[in-house]
Amino acid sequence: MKVGTVTEIKKHEYRVGLTPNSAKAFIDHGHAVYIQKGAGEGSGYQDDMYEQAGCILQDTAKEVFDTCDMIVKVKEPLEPEYRLIRENQIIYTYLHLAADKALTDAMLESKCIGIAFETIKGRNGGLPCLKPMSQIAGRLSVQEGAKYLEKPFGGRGVLLAGVPGVERAKVVVLGAGIVGTSAIKIAAGMGAEVTVLDINLDRLEYLEDIYQGRINTVFSTPQHIQECLADADLVIGAVLIPGAAAPKLIKREYLKNMKKGAVIVDVAIDQGGCSEVSHVTYHDDPVYVTEGVVCYCVGNMPGAVSNTSTNALNNAILNYGLHIADKGAETALKEDAGLLEGLNIYKGKLTYRAVAEVYGLEFTDARACI
Repeated sequence: MKVGTVTEIKKHEYRVGLTPNSAKAFIDHGHAVYIQKGAGEGSGYQDDMYEQAGCILQDTAKEVFDTCDMIVKVKEPLEPEYRLIRENQIIYTYLHLAADKALTDAMLESKCIGIAFETIKGRNGGLPCLKPMSQIAGRLSVQEGAKYLEKPFGGRGVLLAGVPGVERAKVVVLGAGIVGTSAIKIAAGMGAEVTVLDINLDRLEYLEDIYQGRINTVFSTPQHIQECLADADLVIGAVLIPGAAAPKLIKREYLKNMKKGAVIVDVAIDQGGCSEVSHVTYHDDPVYVTEGVVCYCVGNMPGAVSNTSTNALNNAILNYGLHIADKGAETALKEDAGLLEGLNIYKGKLTYRAVAEVYGLEFTDARACI
């Protein structure tokens, strides 16, 4: 199979779909790998590193798309890339279709095969290709939140850890999944007072045991969310419904009762955000102020630490990608039920129910397609 990677064109996106080592793994399996010149530079990988791995360099994204049977990306295709996608071509990347109707329509029209990292399921029922980016985004959310709590950046001027004689910052985490637990680890490690809300009592019990009472666990209800937000210095939105739009747990009216200069980091923004006031921002202008609250809604947070993120992502996606290339999409999907969960688009059919429900489009069971 001819496998290709292009330069990401999302604003301030520095990750790359394949590292030189991953590209060599495809080559060692007998496949040809095509790389757009400069694609890896943002992650610290120069063109000569890909050449040494045995890759073929091409000047433009169009050349790579025109040549390759499978495109391995990081972020969802953007509008300039829509017209490059061919019928039967495999697009293997984060898609987040539930937050992007135009992309959904374009991929359906192209009759490509869209396999989304974020909905592939592992043998234990988890989301192995989403997990590393969730871990990074969760950890980074506290790092960024701490920065924007500083007065020069518009925040309250609060130090997460406090100092002797001065109370610690109050960090509220909405969601106890991978993002949430990663955020808790950093926030607690920095000395903040941490409260986590979730509707899964088993997860709350687990965190209570792990932290031995050093964090607060609260069952998530609208009333409890309002109460916790009113007392918070930093709020981490860490809510996920796989493949679907994030629920709007933070209502606009809740912000009126929050402290002026408090910070909300909405990690769920890739899936539309968990706050009613959230809209996508970028690394060069990451925050805006609503009702006196600083809102950080960067849609590709892990891109800020591109080398770490690219390597973590490749660790997760490589074996699935090799399976697709070795066996062909249909056979690979038949052999791996978890990979089949990643199939969102198949030759003009929408095969992920949660996305179909968001837009009121016809849903086709993936198993009926292959």
